Amino acid sequence: MHFISPVLWQFLIKWLTNFAIFPPEASRIAPDVDAFYFYLIGISVVGLVIVGLLVGVFSVRYRKERNPEATQIEGSTLLEATWTIIPLALFMVSFVWGALLYFRIYNPPTNAMNVYVVGKQWMWKVEHPGGQHEINSLHVPINRPVQLTMISQDVFHSFSIPAFRVKREVIPGRYSTVWFEATAPGTYHLFCTQYCGTLHSQMIGQVVAMTPDDYQAWISGSTSGTSLAQNGERLFAALGCNSCHNGTPNAHGPSLANVIGSQVQLANGTYTTATDAFVRDSILNPTLHQVAGYAPIMPTYQGQVSEEGLISLVEYIRRLDSNYRIDQTLNVSETGAGSDAAPASGTSTSTASGMVKQ
Repeated sequence: MHFISPVLWQFLIKWLTNFAIFPPEASRIAPDVDAFYFYLIGISVVGLVIVGLLVGVFSVRYRKERNPEATQIEGSTLLEATWTIIPLALFMVSFVWGALLYFRIYNPPTNAMNVYVVGKQWMWKVEHPGGQHEINSLHVPINRPVQLTMISQDVFHSFSIPAFRVKREVIPGRYSTVWFEATAPGTYHLFCTQYCGTLHSQMIGQVVAMTPDDYQAWISGSTSGTSLAQNGERLFAALGCNSCHNGTPNAHGPSLANVIGSQVQLANGTYTTATDAFVRDSILNPTLHQVAGYAPIMPTYQGQVSEEGLISLVEYIRRLDSNYRIDQTLNVSETGAGSDAAPASGTSTSTASGMVKQ
């Protein structure tokens, strides 16, 4: 094959070897998504064939040679009802089926493992709660629901894993979530499917689905030494948040213990659920969700804390089930002249400094 470019020949070889109309079904939802997709293709093909046949038959039967004079054809109520009711029924099936799939895909189970993803030009940065960090790679266990909490650091991105039938927009300044449950061990493609700049085509990665034992071994060997919650606790202290949010009766800010998932009363008298996004917004724009009973004295940290730092703070507050650790941190900072207090304070500042934008 000397007359074919070597590059083209290699492309053809790889394409023919790996060609598949659809990626493998490697998640719990994939077969259902494919079934719905084939249903849409089926009704589209059937509709195309019926319309094409009717056009062909009518073009022959009512051509000018056979009907030189126009013929008045009376309508048929039964026929009109038939071609109205049948397509309506097919469209309603599509609507209900698609809605049920949508709610399944975008409403994760309560026991889902949460992983954070930050999109930036042009890479995916993954943060595991245990402190594992990945670039353009995501390790997950099979047969366990995994929720991705995603945000963009710069422009719009789109997180897509074709083998899992997962695609979700990643938006600046706002958390978006999606979940999946991998069913087959293997390595699968990860893409950004939203044009995000010059190197958009290079914003790719891989998802490694592992057996529970292999995943646990990977977790144990990939830890950075501190979890996201621990990093968040140190950043919480470094920013002085514990001076107001300490749960004491005369505190200047509301208690944060068990706040995520709870109902919070706002200054205007309404109630809202404290989500991850609520906490993030409150850090960057405190007046956006002013809590009832507290003066609007909290400063904004917009531009001072990185997205990774915000994720650590959110994860710390999520796991904060009492004000005990805040009290301990506050007491240590107040009596920081002791020999035991100085190293702890120094460690906190050092770890947190990487998450604060200087």
